[in-house]
Amino acid sequence: MARTIRIDFVADVACPWCVVGIHSLLSTLAALRDEVNPELYLQPFELNPELGPQGENVVDHAVKKYGTTREEAEAGIKRANDQAALYGFALNQSSRSRVWNTRDAHRLLFWTGLDGNQMPLFHALYRANFTEQRSVSDHAVLLDLVGRVGLDVERARAILGSDEYANDVDSKEQSALQNGIIRVPTVVFDQRWTVQGAQTPQIYAQAMRDIISSEPLTQ
Repeated sequence: MARTIRIDFVADVACPWCVVGIHSLLSTLAALRDEVNPELYLQPFELNPELGPQGENVVDHAVKKYGTTREEAEAGIKRANDQAALYGFALNQSSRSRVWNTRDAHRLLFWTGLDGNQMPLFHALYRANFTEQRSVSDHAVLLDLVGRVGLDVERARAILGSDEYANDVDSKEQSALQNGIIRVPTVVFDQRWTVQGAQTPQIYAQAMRDIISSEPLTQ
């Protein structure tokens, strides 16, 4: 019988490596479907809460925030693009791409999580942000995505026009920080074992098999 494992995937839709991480994790779960019954929860982590609605050029942002050179930032974009492509996802990032504030996106994801239906909007946000290079700060874009995945557009409009679920997102993010999560993606298994960074399917599989066998988690 498959072992039920709670999996909290802590991520930001502005994070290209979270794209790699979620596809790697989902690939792992598909391969382990006879061993693992996953209870998957998406948890918010805002990388750039200070950004305004206009966003910022991705290279300028990396230079300013992380102290990298422009060449290093551009090389990082290529690495992320190449890794995502291994899972069939087109990041389409370039030196002209922008980084966006994701506060409202996370509020909508929290809303969808109340019914356990986060994944369709989660994937739509990543496609919009990276593949389509659209602003996930723009309410018109967010409402379009809500409609695309068959959710209640008017309910989403009401959420975006208010501060609804803002405190819930804050609480989730504070909990992550208090538990030592300072980078994304981070995967927490059974609310005890943590694997940070976008890892290979082999590493995620080993983590879950270690849990099943009650052996110490290899990180």
